[in-house]
Amino acid sequence: MANQRNVGFIGLGIMGAPMAGHLRAAGHTLFVHDVNPAPQALVDAGVTVCTSAEEVAKRADIIVIMVPDTPHVEAVLFADKGVAAALKAAGKEASYGKIVVDMSSISPIATKDFAARINKLGASYLDAPVSGGEVGAKAASLTIMVGGPQEAFDQVKPLFELMGKNITLVGGNGDGQTTKVANQIIVALNIQAVSEALLFASKAGADPAKVREALMGGFAASRILEVHGDRMVKRTFDPGFRIELHQKDLNLALQGAKALGVALPNTATAQELFNTCSANGLGKQDHSALCRAIEIMSNHQIANAK
Repeated sequence: MANQRNVGFIGLGIMGAPMAGHLRAAGHTLFVHDVNPAPQALVDAGVTVCTSAEEVAKRADIIVIMVPDTPHVEAVLFADKGVAAALKAAGKEASYGKIVVDMSSISPIATKDFAARINKLGASYLDAPVSGGEVGAKAASLTIMVGGPQEAFDQVKPLFELMGKNITLVGGNGDGQTTKVANQIIVALNIQAVSEALLFASKAGADPAKVREALMGGFAASRILEVHGDRMVKRTFDPGFRIELHQKDLNLALQGAKALGVALPNTATAQELFNTCSANGLGKQDHSALCRAIEIMSNHQIANAK
């Protein structure tokens, strides 16, 4: 293909594997690395498996990172055999034109520091966290919130379009991560609202499945009610996005709120509900299982598994 790029992809988990798959399916040359063996489907598709993030950065022009949390991104970038090691070895002039794209969901404050350190080595930096979960990653329908320079965004946008549908350059470095934190606040509070509404209806004797169906036709309709409400009714909590990861995101929100001097009372409540879930061994379940905390407090379950 005319616009084929040498792309690196570091992090091949629930989200990263399908995202990388879309890039490879479009014909891009892909260099991948993960702490675990690369998924066989990617190997069969012809990706090149690298032994380190450093090797990925040596061979790729655009380096995508998709790992769980801030310390993981820092390690990928700056640990021995990390991305920065490759940039240093190549020199600033040779690294000019390379773009590091962090699609993980991490601290906005740390992101600004990481971007500045990578920029000093000659490469550009975009923070581009996503929303849409495993379903969106597989369907290439993710929402992608980007922070960084316009020129780098314009170069990477064709790759973003292979992984997502709603792609927005929000502002400078860190603004993408700030937007993702705001997204996670909204998602958590919506899950909490749907949990409470369906629990109330169920305890009152109504069929929660029918209640959900009726609500989907009115002003209360939402993507959370559609997807997560269905999971609550059907008791299908296999993770698309784990509770423990949403806890991490709300920690970022609450830490940021403290630093900014703003109150997020309902976010704090949602976090306590997630904490209750984790205390009951549910941290690796889908975040729709937040309803279990409210069910435990109410001694009533929205529905029984069928």
